[in-house]
Amino acid sequence: MTTRTQLPPAVENGKHGGLEEEFENEPVPESHRRSVFSVSAVWFGFPMVLTSAIFGGTIAYGLGFWKGVLSILIGNLVLFAYVGSLSYLAGRTGKNFALSAAETFGRNGAKIVAGFLSTVVIGWFAFQTGLTGATLETSLGWNATLLALVAGVLYIGITFIGIRALTLIGLVAAPLFIALGIVAVVIATRTDGIGSITSYRGASDATVLSIGAAVTIVVAGFVDSGTMTADFTRWSRNGREAVAATFSAFPIANAIAMIVGAIVVAAGAAVDPAAGGGDFLPILTGHGTVLTVLAVVFVFVNLGSVCAHCLYNGAVGWSQLTGSKMRLLTIVLGTVGVAIALAGVWSHFSTWLNLLGIFVPSIGAVLIVDQLVTRRAASRTPTGFRVPPFAAWVIGAACAYAVHHWAPQLSEAIAGMVCAALAYLVIEAIAPDRIGRPATGSGAELEGAR
Repeated sequence: MTTRTQLPPAVENGKHGGLEEEFENEPVPESHRRSVFSVSAVWFGFPMVLTSAIFGGTIAYGLGFWKGVLSILIGNLVLFAYVGSLSYLAGRTGKNFALSAAETFGRNGAKIVAGFLSTVVIGWFAFQTGLTGATLETSLGWNATLLALVAGVLYIGITFIGIRALTLIGLVAAPLFIALGIVAVVIATRTDGIGSITSYRGASDATVLSIGAAVTIVVAGFVDSGTMTADFTRWSRNGREAVAATFSAFPIANAIAMIVGAIVVAAGAAVDPAAGGGDFLPILTGHGTVLTVLAVVFVFVNLGSVCAHCLYNGAVGWSQLTGSKMRLLTIVLGTVGVAIALAGVWSHFSTWLNLLGIFVPSIGAVLIVDQLVTRRAASRTPTGFRVPPFAAWVIGAACAYAVHHWAPQLSEAIAGMVCAALAYLVIEAIAPDRIGRPATGSGAELEGAR
């Protein structure tokens, strides 16, 4: 691991152009690690968002309240095991996702994996930016396109500041969600009370019809940034604290947000549960000026939190792949994301979730098996491209695709994880690196992949 004596002067002082150094191309040194509270604030404020409430309401609309809550809890425990394992590795090494992936997939192979995920999260940034405008248009009749543009510029600015801004916005977004979520629940339940919620059995026209499908929605909602958790939890002082930070997000924060959405739908207070799930913003905007103003602030802070996290993931990933800087990539990728948002990307949201549930979970499963279960990555001679992890990724994705089409009552995300993990164990046992190609280039280049 890089030591303080090896750092450039600007990095040694913890600053870069007046802002905190982000360590895009090297592990975070011990001297710059953050407390468990600081890293937890980054993760805790990420999933406690309006989007999670929408998901939770969608699940309850299809399965009923109690089955919906069960699915939400199962999905979040799966996320904790998955993201927690990857976070442990990040806290132990200080490496971001791209650097860590190079140990398993090879220096050149990691570019494919990191490039794919770093692009996927920009899609999330675009969706959430567009959702900002669409949500306020639905609730208040404001111009969605103009609001999406303003929001996008604001979110780019937040991300530009770096990991410190993610901590601060998380500290604001989570308490604000809890406060307004409680208000929404109180308003939603004051007519029929809790009894109508617990007896809610779902709707016949819903698209989510099984616990397996619901678990996939829970996992797919954060599996992309969850796989790239190292970009956040590399700032932890050790692996245990990284896991603790993850626990604050999954199951705690994400489950709270999703259950709020489930309650709103089960209480019959959602405006359009079939399309908008547990979106509770319309509940808040019809009860006086003060609450309406708070609701508008809530939308920008809440969705701004998830947008900033996703854009940070993408910028850190692409800066490592291109040898550039996170802040430059934040501007470039943020601009692309805003352009996609203005084109109406949220209309393709169901397709987006299917993509994530099928193709992403296998990546993290392979990393966990290679670096945490077998622990061969640390002693392996660096290579340019390793075929075994890619083969396992393809097998896992194929299993998830098969479940999606022929066994939709099961969870395609879990199927992909399990199949990829087992496939990698078998391939490593038979031919671990016989079909990998040694890296070419200088020793310095190989060192950068470690």
